Amino acid sequence: MSDRDPIADLRRIAFLLERANEATYRVRAFRSAAAALSALSATDVAERARNGRLTELPGVGDVTARCVTESLEGAEPVYLRRLLATEGLDLDAEATALRAALRGDCHTHSDWSDGGSPIEEMALAAVELGHEYLVLTDHSPRLKVARGLTADRLRRQLDHVARLNAELPQGFRILTGIEVDILADGSLDQDEELLACLDVVVGSVHSGLNDEPSKMTRRMVTAIANPHLDILGHCTGRMVSSRPAGVVGPGDRGHRGRTRKESDFDADAVFAACAEHDKAVEINSRPERQDPPKRLIRRALEAGCRFAIDTDAHAPGQLDWQRYGCERAARCGVPAERVVNSWPADRLTEWALRH
Repeated sequence: MSDRDPIADLRRIAFLLERANEATYRVRAFRSAAAALSALSATDVAERARNGRLTELPGVGDVTARCVTESLEGAEPVYLRRLLATEGLDLDAEATALRAALRGDCHTHSDWSDGGSPIEEMALAAVELGHEYLVLTDHSPRLKVARGLTADRLRRQLDHVARLNAELPQGFRILTGIEVDILADGSLDQDEELLACLDVVVGSVHSGLNDEPSKMTRRMVTAIANPHLDILGHCTGRMVSSRPAGVVGPGDRGHRGRTRKESDFDADAVFAACAEHDKAVEINSRPERQDPPKRLIRRALEAGCRFAIDTDAHAPGQLDWQRYGCERAARCGVPAERVVNSWPADRLTEWALRH
């Protein structure tokens, strides 16, 4: 047997496919094969590979079986080698420096709401990327299409996260959070007692995106003034057409390649409120969002706002999408010291607690 881990190679391929925005079925093929092999001992996997019986396992096809066999023989699977050779161009120097300054991600989802992977899988992918923390921000109850968390489910998740943090590698932690819906009157869609217990709260508008500008502005400013909100998520709600319709992760409802215009609101009033209350404006890194657009990032910077460069990841490979947000932030002149997730976890949570 070789020193290579075929299951790790399968997961690495899935990660790279997600990061490259490849179609969901390709990602699922490698993740399913990894899950099937994880249920067997290393000896059983090697024996099946020798006897050509890997494809008898549900979830293992010809391509994934070939990758496993190559890995067991001590060679880097050809599929993985091709992916690594075609990853694309490096970021420019400023964006690279900004990405290197980030210590974590403040907006991520798991299979507790509309993400496609367990919390622990998201956390371990963040560890591999060099993060020091991951803020878990599954959806709130009103967003039923995304299986938003009721108060009881959120309490259970907090207990689960506490157990996971005791088992994760030293120096890394999952921070508790939520992506809470900003309701029509500007209130937040979760019990205030629970919101007060969380490390970081992202607030986003998911409904009534075509409200008239004055109504939308009041709604957002009211939410920003709420002491429980820390980060204003994807503030315009727009969808751009840079992501093909077939590229959707498990549970990525609402991210299906359609376009959607920006919500109309008084950006100067909203960003002034963020600066006044010391709340961060999210630079959402999802390729189909690119929210806010660069002109609004510049206005938020001029208003004195802080920022959070987040992935809004719904799958492990999407955690590496921060580079897209860093590229846009760098082009707008956002310095690392104005980005809250360039801070250590303790400073981030202390800042959020002050609200």
